[in-house]
Amino acid sequence: MDIVITYVNGLDPVWQRDYEKHTNQPALEKRFRDWGTLRYLFRGIAENMPFVRKVHLVVSHESQVPEWLNREEVHIVLHKDIIPAEYLPTFNSNPIEMHLHRIEGLDEEYLYFNDDCFPMKLCAPTDFFKDGKCFLGMSHHILRIDMFKRICRNSDNVARRALGLKPRLCFLRPQHICTPMFRSECEELYGKVLPEIAKTSAAKTRNSENLTQYVFLDYMYLKGRLVNKRLSKRQFSLGFVSGAMLRKFITQPSRKLVCINDVRISEERYKELRSTLLAAFDERFPKKSKYEI
Repeated sequence: MDIVITYVNGLDPVWQRDYEKHTNQPALEKRFRDWGTLRYLFRGIAENMPFVRKVHLVVSHESQVPEWLNREEVHIVLHKDIIPAEYLPTFNSNPIEMHLHRIEGLDEEYLYFNDDCFPMKLCAPTDFFKDGKCFLGMSHHILRIDMFKRICRNSDNVARRALGLKPRLCFLRPQHICTPMFRSECEELYGKVLPEIAKTSAAKTRNSENLTQYVFLDYMYLKGRLVNKRLSKRQFSLGFVSGAMLRKFITQPSRKLVCINDVRISEERYKELRSTLLAAFDERFPKKSKYEI
């Protein structure tokens, strides 16, 4: 199986100029803040997922590729390689996720990682895929109180419509962690709902009419290719967790995977937590991986 990682370095001046030009907004939003932890995602993959065939890093510009990255071991994918030119540049994760299955040479089975998710303990291929099916926790929701949940509802509706099913009052929401994908299923759905994907792809930034990559997971679940089985994970919100709690989990992980979710916090707290995170990750993964120069 392969791994696909999407990454944005909000400190990159090339990216910042593009962002401000096309959105008329300041470039340094929390959603694009760089915590400096990407190298530890690669170290976690090397140590805890030795079965991975290839890692693909998806970025907008060459200037986004970290200098320490070993390009002989990591396939660099630019947005222009997978996303139609009429939708570029984009600063919306949803259009990017709609096109990940178009990466050249991508394996049929792959895991999609945001750069805030990390494998912390030894994993097995069967944690994610077995006998032509994949595993991820799925839950049902009714309330759509924010933009993200409305996007989840959109994705559920589109997946059902693609299968000839009627919309339901409740909608599906997958477990928030790395997601297992079948490339062929993504290609199939993409062909069925291209107008809806085009509408999302045209949005430079997120809006409540978007689809998310959950549309592919919902589609696989409704077809019986995805089994509702929760992955071993822990999630932390940086708005509420203490530095001591983060450090304890990272240095002594009790679950196989972790998601460390960035939220709006003060600059002072950001600097404090960033320092804690980097020190803890360096203690947990002190050695360079094959993905680093």
